[in-house]
Amino acid sequence: MSLTWRPLTMDDMPRLAETFAEAERAEPIEEHYSAEDLAEEIGTPTVDLPTASTSAWDGETLVAYGLLRKRDAADPVHMMRVETLVHPAYRDEAIAAHLTGWFEEAGKKLHAKSHPDVPLELHGAANTKQRWLAEVLVGAGFGHARWFVDMRADLGSIPPAKPLPEEFPLVAYEEKYEALTLRSRNETFADHWGSTTQSPEAWRHLVVGAKDFQPDLSFLLLSPERDRVVAMVLSAFFASDEAATGVKDLYVSHVATDASLRGRGIAGALLGHTLVQAKAKGFQRASLNVDQDNSHRALGVYERVGFSEFQRWAGYVKPVPT
Repeated sequence: MSLTWRPLTMDDMPRLAETFAEAERAEPIEEHYSAEDLAEEIGTPTVDLPTASTSAWDGETLVAYGLLRKRDAADPVHMMRVETLVHPAYRDEAIAAHLTGWFEEAGKKLHAKSHPDVPLELHGAANTKQRWLAEVLVGAGFGHARWFVDMRADLGSIPPAKPLPEEFPLVAYEEKYEALTLRSRNETFADHWGSTTQSPEAWRHLVVGAKDFQPDLSFLLLSPERDRVVAMVLSAFFASDEAATGVKDLYVSHVATDASLRGRGIAGALLGHTLVQAKAKGFQRASLNVDQDNSHRALGVYERVGFSEFQRWAGYVKPVPT
């Protein structure tokens, strides 16, 4: 089979959405993307498509893509993220070898320009239903490193929310809190596996400035002086998922609590408050993703407010000599 390989462009997003739809029909993981969704997710300020992407074409059909995301920070390792998808009808050894070879060679070049003084790791993920992808990653030298759990809560049967601590003012997210929420995110996620400091540009583009962000269902607890965020729950709503499933689902993207306040049930109380408010606004379900071995025992926190496991993702890592 003769395929044409070239970097992605933003004009390719409608074709890429079609490829995602074909993959979803073959391996249903309930992830649905419109061209607009992909344009926002892929077209971030930190991704240079000419050097950080590749795609395979059979005529006018986009049959595969690969993307590398360099990280904003690398201490002590540059954990570069690998993203890929191959049309189910085109999955073979040749396309797998091309993609995995490109990841390594292009990854080295990006790494040399961004974080040349630290070691490089490629980080990828595969849902347990994505068996071909998992085999490709393992065959290319990626080792299994972590389990990540997708969880869901039926908002029609959540337990009563616990009271919030009165000493910390509760507010819904507003743009004036952008810098404070980023500071809280970077501080509270510093010891999370695979996490690095996020830049203001990435935070704005991917989270608080994203088209799907829900500020009215994103809540903060402030310090008594109102100069710090001591806990937060940030949420998004993906209209493409509702269009495909008929279910209005609130995606909880961030749950964070200041280290000095952990163990007091604050995260669970704030998340419970968010779920109650989401139900009142017509949401039927909430979902989130969590590291199974999260050092803050977050999985248990989520279970206590009504979440249960829906599906799993395996995280894979490959150290790359540079």
